Amino acid sequence: MTGIIEIAKAANVSPSTVSRVIHNPELVSEEKRNQVLEVINRTGYTPSNLGAGLRKAKTNNLVAIIPDVTSAFNYPVIRAIESIALENGYSLLLGDTQELESRERSFAAMARSRQADGILLFCANLPFDIDPDTPLSEQLPPLVNACEAIDLPGLPKVNIDNVAAAEEAVNYLISLGHKRIAAITGHVKSPSTQDRLKGYRYALRGAGIQVDDALIEAGNYGLKDAEQATRKLMSQPNRPTAIFNFSDEMAMSCLATLHDMGLRIPEDISVMGFDDISYAEYCYPALTTVAQPMTEIGIECMELLLPQLNGKKMEACNKILPHRLMIRKSTGPAPAG
Repeated sequence: MTGIIEIAKAANVSPSTVSRVIHNPELVSEEKRNQVLEVINRTGYTPSNLGAGLRKAKTNNLVAIIPDVTSAFNYPVIRAIESIALENGYSLLLGDTQELESRERSFAAMARSRQADGILLFCANLPFDIDPDTPLSEQLPPLVNACEAIDLPGLPKVNIDNVAAAEEAVNYLISLGHKRIAAITGHVKSPSTQDRLKGYRYALRGAGIQVDDALIEAGNYGLKDAEQATRKLMSQPNRPTAIFNFSDEMAMSCLATLHDMGLRIPEDISVMGFDDISYAEYCYPALTTVAQPMTEIGIECMELLLPQLNGKKMEACNKILPHRLMIRKSTGPAPAG
């Protein structure tokens, strides 16, 4: 049976270092912590019987692992989670990964080291190594995956239908007469980006419009990247008449950039966002966007996590919540000519 001594040998550290990684990981450097965690995950070692042990010795802490805690989309989700967590006697800890896998694994290790009872995972990667021949409930702490759907059967998940939502958004632009419709995407490898790209392409092809890859630029869900993507799209000889942004924050960067270029919105070009964050209605012009039910996402996450925290085994679930198209002033008929 694998124990701390064997883990220490394999990781080329002392047994006391392994013990600190398990019980007090903040006392260990990130490099050594990741070294030990890699061996723990590879060997399947579960200190103090992970699963049964965590449920018997609760910390009353939950950790939300999030790519960017400053995102305006994440705030209502986190607020809803925290409200329900507090009602049930739990505190919520936030783990800002900044898109780094090492940080994802570091925060996930809080459950293995008894610093947290459960995980709310908003990243596209599962920060645990999985044995496909062993049930997930025997390998993972209580966990729910949301917004970036991890391609792993058996996980409880909460999301919207990103394909259908993007298709509806682009179909609306097509209904206004737009044919040169650009897309400013999120991170190219993220599941939400991939699904929204599918919906974008489905809508264009369904209307008999050829997909032009020159009209697709990565904005990486960032303000500066969205600005650069907007300027690149608008530098083309045959410019788009509409831009579909895969987040509202990118859409606002896009709006500001187009204003700076002297363009009128929506007379010269239409702008579409995604999320319906609180600022979307108050920017200029008010943003047409796809509304995600952010508060409901947080509520559903907790409704799937609480039974696991109370001892119920993890069960596969893919909860799809409804989206809505919010039509405002940033979109209008395609310009003539």
